Amino acid sequence: MHENFYHSVKVYYEDTDAGGVVYYANYLKYLERARTEALTTIGLSNLQIKEKFGALIIVKSCNIEYKKSAHLEDQLIIRSFVKSVTKTSFFMNGPNKIELLEATNPESPIAKFIEKKGEGIHHIAFEVDDIEKEVKRLVNEGFVVLNEIPKKGADNKLVVFLHPKTTNGVLIELCQEII
Repeated sequence: MHENFYHSVKVYYEDTDAGGVVYYANYLKYLERARTEALTTIGLSNLQIKEKFGALIIVKSCNIEYKKSAHLEDQLIIRSFVKSVTKTSFFMNGPNKIELLEATNPESPIAKFIEKKGEGIHHIAFEVDDIEKEVKRLVNEGFVVLNEIPKKGADNKLVVFLHPKTTNGVLIELCQEII
């Protein structure tokens, strides 16, 4: 399901305010409908995923940028696609967390790493109190940062990665709890 899926939605009176403009929260409902319909096209449903695989599709965070308001009786086309899928398991050992990853797509970063270097340690993560301050400090010391702007990662963390060429061949992740 890595290709685009399109779902058509008509805007009804119940979706809008008195001026005929769609309430902002309804865009999330439209996205959920499109995702559910996309699953249907590949022979799955949310209930089947729960029963068969013991899994749920969970939205951890959502960032929406509104480009143009939708209005009463508009016909909207919703595009949905899977950006990436990775099986992840966490194990705690005292204050240390071990994260096991399994690639589910041969084109994913994890699959490419295993193909190139074999199974083993992918990266080491260090929790920091102020990720932006730490990135500035490390850049000033000559480290190369792969993403200078922290992005949302697993387990409710902001993450930044240091390039292995400046860390003796080891990919380093800095992470900070999202408050």
